[in-house]
Amino acid sequence: MNLFLGELAALGTALGFSVSSTLFAMAGRQVGPLVVNRTRVILAVGFLAVTHILFYGTLVPLDAGAARWMWLGLSGVIGLVIGDGCLYKAFVLIGPRIGMLIMSLAPVMAALFAWLFYSETLSWCQIFGIFMTLSGIAWVVMERHGGAGSRDRNRVYWYGIFLSFCAATCQALGLILAKRGLSGEFPAISGNMIRMTIAASALILFSVVRGEVGETRKGLGGHRRAMLQILGGALFGPLIAITLSLVAIQLAPIGIASTIMQMAPIFLLPIGYLFFHERFGWGAIAGTVVALIGVAVLFLL
Repeated sequence: MNLFLGELAALGTALGFSVSSTLFAMAGRQVGPLVVNRTRVILAVGFLAVTHILFYGTLVPLDAGAARWMWLGLSGVIGLVIGDGCLYKAFVLIGPRIGMLIMSLAPVMAALFAWLFYSETLSWCQIFGIFMTLSGIAWVVMERHGGAGSRDRNRVYWYGIFLSFCAATCQALGLILAKRGLSGEFPAISGNMIRMTIAASALILFSVVRGEVGETRKGLGGHRRAMLQILGGALFGPLIAITLSLVAIQLAPIGIASTIMQMAPIFLLPIGYLFFHERFGWGAIAGTVVALIGVAVLFLL
């Protein structure tokens, strides 16, 4: 019996990322996004280590095998280190509205990669559901982040566009590589532990090489609220949401799962209204309805 567990996990992923991104945004205003990014990954490894010991009795999945560590490790480096790095830089250069809009192409890329590497096919109804969902998301993102202000189409602008495409591509490739590493019904928690451990190791190594370890520690000093927000964000994002994302791609086609995962901007509308006092118009509401119809199509057809 198909209980849509993969699709529900993908929906939980989007909700988890909505909560974590809100907490990380609050913390980032106090200590800076780079400090938040490094700290969140290290904390996530700690959360996952405790979770893995409780579920499986070991710190890491010792019986995973070298090949599985390679695929999941590559997924973590590409998706969590390179992809997130590109996205945060793009936000600085071109702003979050355009960056998030381009990131909504990630499901399309994931579906294309799944077709190329795994021969996954989608029905016309499912393709229509993906189109509806992405259209609604794009509508909401444009409405939520709309505003005045022209940008010169110079090298900086196009570099930001390029980085956004890189982030979307890395997210899609990360899912494809993770699916390969999770083959044979490998536990999603164990897969997430491997993925996050390799990503954290890469970030720490990068920080050591650049001499930025002390900067991160200094940035957190005296900011108890920011530290609590990062803790909460690491719990809802890297632990819960990413684990659910791995469950989703195990149980549902990558194109469908990754599309539903992109619904975070929909959940961020009420969160933004309550916590950041953001206002939005009927366009955002209409976009939400369109996106939800698209998700309904993916669930029911």
